Amino acid sequence: MKSRLASLACLLAFTVNGQTLEQQILVMDRQFFDAFNQCDIQTMANLFSPDLEFYHDQAGIADYAQSMQNTRALCERNLQLNRQLVEGSTRIFPIAQQGAIQHGKHQFCHPEQGKMDCGTFEFIHIWRIEDGKWTLSRVISFAH
Repeated sequence: MKSRLASLACLLAFTVNGQTLEQQILVMDRQFFDAFNQCDIQTMANLFSPDLEFYHDQAGIADYAQSMQNTRALCERNLQLNRQLVEGSTRIFPIAQQGAIQHGKHQFCHPEQGKMDCGTFEFIHIWRIEDGKWTLSRVISFAH
């Protein structure tokens, strides 16, 4: 019971401008992946933490510079890749006075030979908040 109350207290502590922690993280998720879907490299660069660690079950580990290089290369291929959050799949957990853990599923689709080619994968994002600014500091992408 104590830990449940502590978690509730953490969630309430993250209420900013009337938004709950869950609402804030879903807004950040939408901002980041709107930028991804539009190949807005600058916005993505600003939303990634400079100490980013990106873990991918098939590609391995990448830091900020490598992740930005990979993103630029992906955009240059012009795959028209589109990411959508799987509705109802996201769970968000507070990290006391530091940020949040977001776990969920997302679907990536792109046109191939006249039809949409899609895959659904799992992810864990660690969002850090500093001076009121959220950044994505850790990404774990798996189940590919």
